[in-house]
Amino acid sequence: MKKGLMICIALFSLLAVVTQYYLMLANSTHSVFETSIRFFSYFTILSNTIVAVYFTYLTYDFLIHKENIQFSFGTLSAITVYITIVGLVYQFLLRQTWNPAGMQKVADETLHSLNPLLVIIFWFLHIKTNKLPYSQIKYWLVFPLLYLAFVLIRGHYSNFYPYPFLDVPGLGLKKVTINCLGMALFFYLIAAMYIWFANKIVNRK
Repeated sequence: MKKGLMICIALFSLLAVVTQYYLMLANSTHSVFETSIRFFSYFTILSNTIVAVYFTYLTYDFLIHKENIQFSFGTLSAITVYITIVGLVYQFLLRQTWNPAGMQKVADETLHSLNPLLVIIFWFLHIKTNKLPYSQIKYWLVFPLLYLAFVLIRGHYSNFYPYPFLDVPGLGLKKVTINCLGMALFFYLIAAMYIWFANKIVNRK
């Protein structure tokens, strides 16, 4: 089951990212270069791309060596935190902002619902006997903090903000700053929750 789930995650995430990129190119009025930059300005896309690359690597390693899956549980946990945030933010903040149809709906649900769920299940099935230190959280936060910095700096020059809660012209810098601090705290709490849960399971083993 674990190996089959790993392969499914690799396939679904890769297909969803590629499909979403194709759909964005097909419906864009901007150049391929600008569209590509905007595509990778979405945390959803970056997180799902990380999932696709990570699980494709695990699948390749397994198919070549035919051995048990070898990976860092800390790395898997960080990726799980990122993709969990993708799912939660979409379900509670963004789902009601649009109503996709056809292939767009399939890609959308795969990126925001199916992939997060499958990765969380995979994480749960691989909780190991070693505890995760809370000190890892500061390393896990580097990626989302760099992402926020990139989006805000580029948005200042391009006037493109991928998410409404980061729209500086529309909300004002003060409100967006509060939103960013709130998101950073949210990331920290989700990461701490995963570590707490994993360590609690380890204590029972």
